[in-house]
Parts: sequence; C-alpha cells; structure tokens
Amino acid sequence: MTSTIVYKGNLRTELTHLQSGTIIENDAPTDNNGKGERFSPTDLLATSLGSCMITTMAIKAADMNLNFDDTKIDITKIMSTDAPRRVVEIKVAFHFTNKFIATVEQKLQLERIARNCPVEKSLHPEIKIDVTFSW
Repeated sequence: MTSTIVYKGNLRTELTHLQSGTIIENDAPTDNNGKGERFSPTDLLATSLGSCMITTMAIKAADMNLNFDDTKIDITKIMSTDAPRRVVEIKVAFHFTNKFIATVEQKLQLERIARNCPVEKSLHPEIKIDVTFSW
C-alpha cells in the first residue's frame, strides 16, 4: 500500500503516507461546500504535477553539476465551469534564480525532462498543461 485516507468530518480527510508516516490534511474547496483551509484534492493534483516536474529536473541538474537550489514553480489550477467538475487546465510557471547557470542545450534537456515526468504522462490528455520556463 502507498497511503491511507481517513475521513475526519466537515469535508476534511487525513492522508497518511505509509513509508514515511507523513500526514497531510485535505479540505473540500470553498466553491464545493468546503472550508478551503487545506489543499483540496484537485489542488494536490495540480501541485503534484509541478512537484514531479521540478524533482525530475533536479535529478538531471545534479547529474549536470548545475545549482538548481531555490528554483520555484507557480501553479495555477483552472476548473471547468460546467458539469462535471474537473480540472481543465494547469499552468506551471518555472522561475530560476541567478545562481542557475546553464547552456541552451542543458536548458532544453531539462525542459524535456520536465515535460516527460510521470505525473504529466499520467494525466488525461484533455487537461491543458501550459508550462513556461523563465530562465
């Protein structure tokens, strides 16, 4: 097993990662009867995409001896306006620090790595994924 989920009431769940014991609380969003005090399930979906992209890039950057520290991603999740409720677009905006120095070819390699991360390859093709890299 990977994780367990316990419903805690008031549209909140507690997610436990079994290997590490890490716990994340999750809320329904305010636009769907929730309090919005925690990540919603669809927030986690969109954020997982960014986390996967930046992690796979960091692995490659380390192999290239590039300083990838403090690289940041801004995630914007866009929901459908009609039924059924679903994520229709995820915007991923990468921001690199002035510590990050790479050749054009290295940057292209890292972009390809990001766009082939396991989470992106697992998402439905109808979800638009808009990625920008601010080198």
